[in-house]
Order: sequence, then C-alpha cells, then structure tokens
Amino acid sequence: MNKKLIFSLIMGGALVLTGCNKKIAQFDSNYFSVTPEPLEVSANKVPGTVTGKIPAKVFAKNAEVTVTPTLSVNGTELSSLPYTFQGEKVRGNNPTVNYEKGGYISVPFSYDYQPNMEDAILYLNFDVKQGKKEYTLPRVKVTEGINTTATIANVATTAPAIAPDKFQRIINEKYSADIKFLINQANIRDGELRSEAMQSFNKNLANASADNSRQIKEINISSYASPEGGVEFNEKLAAKREKNTSAYLEKHLKNEKITNFGELTAQFTAQDWEGFQKLVSESNIQDKELILSVLSMYKDPEVREKEIRNLSSVFDQLAIEILPQLRYSRLTATVDVIGKSDEQIQEAFENNPKSLTIDELLYCATLTNDNNKKAEIYQTAANIYGDDYRAFNNLGACQFVAKDYTSAAANFKKASNLTSNGEANMNLGLISMVNGDYNNANEQLGNAGGIDALGDALGVYHLKTGNYNAAVKAFGDSKTNNAALAQILTKDYSKAKRTLASITAPDATTHYLMAVLGARTNNEQMIISNLRQASKLDSSIAAKALKDVEFTNFNLSSLL
Repeated sequence: MNKKLIFSLIMGGALVLTGCNKKIAQFDSNYFSVTPEPLEVSANKVPGTVTGKIPAKVFAKNAEVTVTPTLSVNGTELSSLPYTFQGEKVRGNNPTVNYEKGGYISVPFSYDYQPNMEDAILYLNFDVKQGKKEYTLPRVKVTEGINTTATIANVATTAPAIAPDKFQRIINEKYSADIKFLINQANIRDGELRSEAMQSFNKNLANASADNSRQIKEINISSYASPEGGVEFNEKLAAKREKNTSAYLEKHLKNEKITNFGELTAQFTAQDWEGFQKLVSESNIQDKELILSVLSMYKDPEVREKEIRNLSSVFDQLAIEILPQLRYSRLTATVDVIGKSDEQIQEAFENNPKSLTIDELLYCATLTNDNNKKAEIYQTAANIYGDDYRAFNNLGACQFVAKDYTSAAANFKKASNLTSNGEANMNLGLISMVNGDYNNANEQLGNAGGIDALGDALGVYHLKTGNYNAAVKAFGDSKTNNAALAQILTKDYSKAKRTLASITAPDATTHYLMAVLGARTNNEQMIISNLRQASKLDSSIAAKALKDVEFTNFNLSSLL
C-alpha cells in the first residue's frame, strides 16, 4: 500500500478519535454571558438567560452535555431546569453544537426570590455523557449579585381605602308654600293662609327661629301672573301680588316675633311663559305639541298670547287646567342647620357615644391622627351601628396600618358581606397581596372601581407583578415611595427625584431610593448623604447597601 495513503488513513483515524472519544476540556467562563446583567428581581422571580458561544473543536461529536444553572445563596444551592445539548454524532432531539465550527447554546432559568439574595452567585454545572462514559466538568461562574431594587415595593405602606362619612357641619334646608290668586286679582284670601302648606311653612319658620342650632339665612317671595292679559296689565298685577304678599309676611314675622332672619327679598314675573311651557309639556292636553310649537315659533309675548288664543279648541282647557296654576306667590325660607362642633363631637364620644349618629362617629375618627384612637372610635361605631359597613371597613383599615392583617381581613370581609362596596374590595385586594395571592388581588381590585385610593393599590399590584409601566400609570401623581420606585424602574429618574422630594414624611426607604437614584445618575455625594440619613432612621440599611449591586461601583467604606 502507498505510504502516503497509509499515513492519511492513520491521521484521519486520529482526527475521528479526537472529535469523538477525547473528553471535553473544561468550559471557560469567557464562553458565557447572562441577560440581564446583573440579574434582577421581577414579579418575585429572578429570571434570566445564559448564552454560550462554544468555540470550534471543543464540543465532542459524540457528547451529550447537560447544563444546569445553579444559584448559590448563602451556602444553599438552587437549581433551575437543566438543558441538554449534543454533538452531531449523537442521535437525539437536543440542540446540536458542531465540533468543527462550534456553536451557540441558550439556557433560560428562573428562581423564586428569597430575602438576602443580593450577593448570590450564578454557576453553570456540566454533566457529560460520551458513549459509555459519564463525567462532570468543573462548574463555571457566570455572574455574581442580584439587583433587588424592585423588592422595595411595599404593600404594607399602601393606604387602605376609608369609607367616607357624610357628616356636614352645616346642612341647608328649604321650606316653601304657595299663595294662589284668582284671575286678575291680587288680594290674599283667608283660605290660602289657612292652607296646609302655609301652616307648615309658618310652623317651620317659628321652629327655626326658636332653635339655636338653626339659622334662617333668607326668606324670598316670588310673585307671578299667568301669560294672558297683556304684558302691561300683568306687570302691574304681579307687582301688586308681590307687594301684598310681602306686607302679609312682614306682619306675620312681626306678630310671631321672628327677627333673626338674614334677609327678606322679593321679585315678580309679569308673564310666566317658562312656567306655562313646563306645565303644558307635563300635561295630558291633546294638542300640547301644537301649543309648544307656537311658543318656539314666537318670542314676542303679545304675539304668543294672540296665537294661543286663536287655538280656540284648546284655550278653554288651558284656562281651566294650566293658567290658574300660574297666578301665585311663592314663599321660600332658606335655613342652615348647624351641626355639632368638633369639640362637642369629641366630648360626646367620650361621655355618651350613643348620642352620636353613625356619620358623626365616623367623622370623629378623622379628628385624630392616632391610629389606636381611630380604631377605638371605629370599634365603637361598629358596636352601635352593626349594620353599617363603613364602621367595619374603617376598623379593618386601622388594623391593616397596625399590621394586624388577620383582624383586618376579618373586618373587611364583614364590610363586604353587609353590602357590596368598593372600599372593602380594594382592601381585601391589599390583604391578598400581603399573602402573595396576586390572582385574587387582581379580582378584588377589579371590583373596586371608582375608589379614590385605588390608584396606589393598583400601582403596588403592578410593581409586584413586574408591569412597571402600568404601575407608573396607576400611581399617577401620587407622592409615595412606591410611586417613586415605579419611576426608577422605568428609568424616569427626574420624575422619581421630584416624587421623593415631595414626600411629606420621608423615611429610611425614601432616602434609600434617593441613594439608588444617585447611583443610577453617577452622583456619589447623593449616594453617601442619603445612605447616612437612611442609616440613622434604620440601622440595618448600611449592611443592605454594602451588598446592593446598585452601589457596586462606589466606595461605601465611610458607612462602616
């Protein structure tokens, strides 16, 4: 055999053996990259993808390599789903990496977020099956550190919805009565003064005058003439009716010694076409559409009257049913009912809470900033008015603020059972988020439409479920740590800074978020000053910051 041919066969066999039987060398960490870099928490998960570029003549033709992303957290290892890749000589359905050309691999992973994951390390473990051989390659470190900024979102700081009271310090009441006149007359008949309406009006005036909690603000007289009879005649007639009614009322007030009223005003309307149109439109008169069309066609009062009189078939009916109702003087008294002062309500709560209405009790709770005192007031309201959902909902809100979530949930449920209401639905959604049940939270929040406080609750829900743009939209102009966090996560740093600066009672979280902003905008002085302030308010902040990848590129030694 030709020596050259023999040499070629030997070399070819050697190459085959090299491509198939030689063990795979250790994978280099430079082969791999990870997205995102650094890893970050989203929707209570740590997701990502490792991409590997395998060079030529590395991946054996007959090898199957199972890659398992493994997260090392404080001495504990968490494994994600393994993925298997194969050489071109392997019969199987796994992605193939070519020996001669090399190739790419992609390994997605996801871990449930756990507290204190900030300095976790991501490794790749390799298990190889090559023919009958099975062996493990040294693991490769891919990345270190997890950005946990999204976990700052805090359901507990979200204000629960308070069912509002309907307390009004001043309630406006109006009393009225009509004095009817005969056609073309202005004298007041005794029968009109003895009518039930006038008797009730006079009694209400007297009662209001004698009651220190009521104040007569105004008494008004409006006198009218029906449209027929001509403008000039009706003007004089309506004016005389107004004069006679005023004279009667002034005499009555004097006789009853009612002097504590604000103002007595009077006016008259010569031809009450507006009242005429209203009464006709509400009537059952057969030709009312014809009458209304005349009113719309002619604006001059004299022409109107003439055209309506020409409707001889209906004018007699108008004279009987409509026109008499337009010959009157209306007396109206405006009275302010003055409710209890804040001091009176608070005193009544301490001494005799049963003397207060439900709305006075609910209002009483708004007069203190002490959450325990609020809870006491709402508990009292629930005891006295057990059928009003607002007492239970608001008591639950106080318990939520105090982080007594079991009691809060029970009272929100009571409020919901008493009547369907948005406040309890929203608050039950907050409880679901505290418990990590975001599906139920979504349902409850969806049933809370129209509640003013809903925006912040929805914002936190979207933060917790990883939809940061929706969170920003839900928060709107809210000035809270959670709202600023949503803006940071969507990289609207200018708006986030304005939001944090507008928080009326900044806490440790406020300053920590300011420090994060400093890191993301390369402002080291902003980082240090805010972390120092945050550490004063919460001594655990310094240790957290030292592990936070947000500050990896900055020297925080001064915090130690």
